[in-house]
Amino acid sequence: MGAAPVQAAPQESLSGNWLYLTVTPGDAHSNGTPGTLLLCDPPLGHPHAAQACEELRAAGGDISRIPPRADALCPLIYAPVTASAQGVWEGRRVAYTHTFANSCVMVAETGAVFETAD
Repeated sequence: MGAAPVQAAPQESLSGNWLYLTVTPGDAHSNGTPGTLLLCDPPLGHPHAAQACEELRAAGGDISRIPPRADALCPLIYAPVTASAQGVWEGRRVAYTHTFANSCVMVAETGAVFETAD
């Protein structure tokens, strides 16, 4: 990971738009997985923070509304990963969890949000 991992989700008192992101191998959520804190006011804490925040703003903070990348070519290899995000966007709680066939598909479908490796 390009950004320093955060060991525990931040407190709800953190202001502004932020998400605590984790990617876990397999199709189960793990509480012990280190994550990345994405701050969007200003964009910090993530190797692609500015792009991720821009995509989230365009989607109203809803990761599932980020348009898939049309130019992505992903291998047909089943190596599932579960992406999770928890945080606050425009004053409302965000909770997102989805299992993807592999990490390439995850990035193709969620834009820069879970693209935490340089």
